[in-house]
Amino acid sequence: MNRDLVLHDWLAAGISLAAGALAALLLRAVLKRLAKHAERTRWAGDDIIVDALRPVAPGAALLAGAAVAGSMLPLTSRVSGLLNQTLTALLVLIATLSTARVIAGLVQSVAQSRTGVAGSASIFVNITRIVVLTMGFLVALQTMGVSIAPLLTALGVGGLAVALALQDTLANLFAGVHILASKTVQPGEYIRLSSGEEGYVVDINWRNTVVRNLSKNLVIIPNARLAKTNMINFTQPEQELTILVQVGVGYESDLEHVERVTLEVVDGVMAEINGAVPEHEGLVRFHTFADSRINFTVILGVGEFSDQYRIKHEFVKRLHRRFREEGISIPAPTHTVAIQRDPKPSAFGAAVPQQRATSPSVLTKDTGSGR
Repeated sequence: MNRDLVLHDWLAAGISLAAGALAALLLRAVLKRLAKHAERTRWAGDDIIVDALRPVAPGAALLAGAAVAGSMLPLTSRVSGLLNQTLTALLVLIATLSTARVIAGLVQSVAQSRTGVAGSASIFVNITRIVVLTMGFLVALQTMGVSIAPLLTALGVGGLAVALALQDTLANLFAGVHILASKTVQPGEYIRLSSGEEGYVVDINWRNTVVRNLSKNLVIIPNARLAKTNMINFTQPEQELTILVQVGVGYESDLEHVERVTLEVVDGVMAEINGAVPEHEGLVRFHTFADSRINFTVILGVGEFSDQYRIKHEFVKRLHRRFREEGISIPAPTHTVAIQRDPKPSAFGAAVPQQRATSPSVLTKDTGSGR
């Protein structure tokens, strides 16, 4: 301390602190109004930036007031330098936290805009946040006079040991990055694995992929396994799908009439049912002479995977009702059962027919009702 503290020093320091606190309150009020204005805009980036600045701006104002107050006091060079380093380090940490929030929010916003509302590829968000926080922490240490060169060397050597101990975790991490970078799977898409798991991809994080099936249950799949398995992506390259419905009519039916009626039902379903593709051109393909009927396939168009169940439901109901109105039969296989009795020899050698009470021999013959 160069001289003794006087009342003037305390007043100057107090005024500086009060000015910093007042500036913090004003900045908080201004940022609150900016946040309301940002909510009315279409761009999500301004909401993220304002939300990240709300804690850093008032904190920076308080730190600035404290720094000015410290300069007003007759402190020694050592104490003054330590105070300045501490305040600068705190400012760096606050700015780092806000920067991490801004960058992570922008990354998540970009991921959601490219993969749909359900997308939240948190692996990129987490990696970005960790990188920014690590850099800010190192800068804060350097500001306080701590040499970070030995720390970086220790982290490099220790990183090898950690990498060997966390092979499975790192394999899942890099597999998740590869999956997202190659755009093999994106959040919001519907996939089915060769092992049977299927559903909508909810999130791809640093360790696993979260899939929500149609029963609203979550299936957790390690990223390394997802990268190795065979998989069907029902969203790529196009989200619209074609589905096949098998139908059969009797042999006495007029196939031209059957095709015309079926296509009329298809057009009605495509135009009226939510989830169908109105511009889809229905197709009917006869393909098999079965035992009791002629089988054919109807090709329908759906907007996305989960819509197929509703489309099939409505199509089967409407086609069944229309076939009944047109007199077109949909035969079912019928069976004729014949019971054969084993003859039993009499005392004179003549065979006397007698039904066995144990297990009669049953002969079945499949005859189509359309024949």
